[in-house]
Amino acid sequence: MALPENGAAWPPPQWAPYYAEMRLDDAWYSGDRRRLARYYGEHDAAPSRRGPFNRRREQPARSRRHRLHVPLASDIASVSAHLLFSDMPSLTVEDTATQERLETLVDEGQIQQALHAGAEQGAALSGIYLRATWDRALVDRPIFSVVQPDNVAPEFRWGMLRAATLWRDLSGSTASTVFRHVERHEVGRILHGLYEGTPDNLGRAVPLAEHPETADLAGSLGEDGVSVETGITDLTIAYAPNIGPNRLHRSSPMGRSDFQSIRDEFEALDDVWTSWMRDIRLARARLIVPDGYLRDYGPGQGAGFDDDREVWHSLKMPPNEGSAITLNQFAIRVEEHQRTSEALTRQATQSAGYSAQSFGLDASGGAPITATEVDSRDALSMVTRKKKIGYMRPAVAHILHVLLQLDAVHFGRRITPERPLVEFGDGVAESEQSTATTLDLLARAGAVSTKTKVKILHPEWDDTDVQAEVAAILRETGAADSPDPGGTYPLAA
Repeated sequence: MALPENGAAWPPPQWAPYYAEMRLDDAWYSGDRRRLARYYGEHDAAPSRRGPFNRRREQPARSRRHRLHVPLASDIASVSAHLLFSDMPSLTVEDTATQERLETLVDEGQIQQALHAGAEQGAALSGIYLRATWDRALVDRPIFSVVQPDNVAPEFRWGMLRAATLWRDLSGSTASTVFRHVERHEVGRILHGLYEGTPDNLGRAVPLAEHPETADLAGSLGEDGVSVETGITDLTIAYAPNIGPNRLHRSSPMGRSDFQSIRDEFEALDDVWTSWMRDIRLARARLIVPDGYLRDYGPGQGAGFDDDREVWHSLKMPPNEGSAITLNQFAIRVEEHQRTSEALTRQATQSAGYSAQSFGLDASGGAPITATEVDSRDALSMVTRKKKIGYMRPAVAHILHVLLQLDAVHFGRRITPERPLVEFGDGVAESEQSTATTLDLLARAGAVSTKTKVKILHPEWDDTDVQAEVAAILRETGAADSPDPGGTYPLAA
């Protein structure tokens, strides 16, 4: 295969339905009501199908400004990322030198931060692509990056990614002329091309040197002027679906957005919050006063009532006929709105695969609870997390293996590249009170040694730190001279 042909329709028409869904999900994920209004304004032509942010087009501009948006969609995506990458997964290989180099690449490349951000975006847009490249002029190591799915045209065979074409619009593009950098990843090579076209047509290929953002690539490509050999037999890009299956495209290997089928709940929640705030606006206290209380500002200037004035005099009006000042203030339907908004939030999050507890609902606010109790209350979220891990783990392992191979081939590192074992943690941290209670019960039963207790309390410590803490505890308790003070650590095996 090669780069796309001149004059090709762009973006690729076969992926248009997917890009359209991603654009809608991106509008909800952004939390920008103006972007939502633009999207629905472009796609809902019939008045009966107008979207949530422009269906009141006939209303005055002042009332339209009161339309509120609740960013539940971005909250769902954020919770998804927290469940996956709040802590970096454990990455292990057998070779010691390779393990040290892998840890360096993860740290210097800020891979955890990139994965966390990518997981949030992937939850909204159905998945993400993980890419490995290199740029010796920039940094002396391979580069890890996350690519958005709405700028990738993948090619699958038997459900496995075999190639992918990426693109980005470059500076200098206008409404009629678009410059695109196209980057195609195949097994063994990466191809680059620069095209001058229109918003819906790729146009013609031009030399990379003709645009400042691609000029530096021209000198690093091979004899054909468009490709560079990777030197490895693995694809330098991997696809990580958010979760599956895609209910709208059942036979597709593409992932499913967390927002699929719950956008109506997002819209209804915005309706409730808008109504709630409208109640608050209408419930502001207003004074209804007789005409005699108004001060005449002169011909053509109207009249007004000064509610801050302390002394009134010379009011020529009957004292008991319509002279009373009436306070008008409507009730605010707080409970009705709150219960409705919580019900909509609960339904939306449950349909997305998360427990209400993960979004602050059903929180007891009582004493700290154990990890087991948290896991029970968050059962649905934990199940969804495990499912997403199953989709994410192979992609992460693949791209890290590619990084190690590129590091050895292009940067001369003396390592033995291996596919790392990627292990995600439990996702629930035991509280200090719960850990202390567990250790106290074990100590009373005489079923745990001092060394084991320290290891349980500080699992991140190495053996040297553990032994030092054990020695300090035994000295303070006067048990330092007892035989085998540290005991044998049974969990080491």
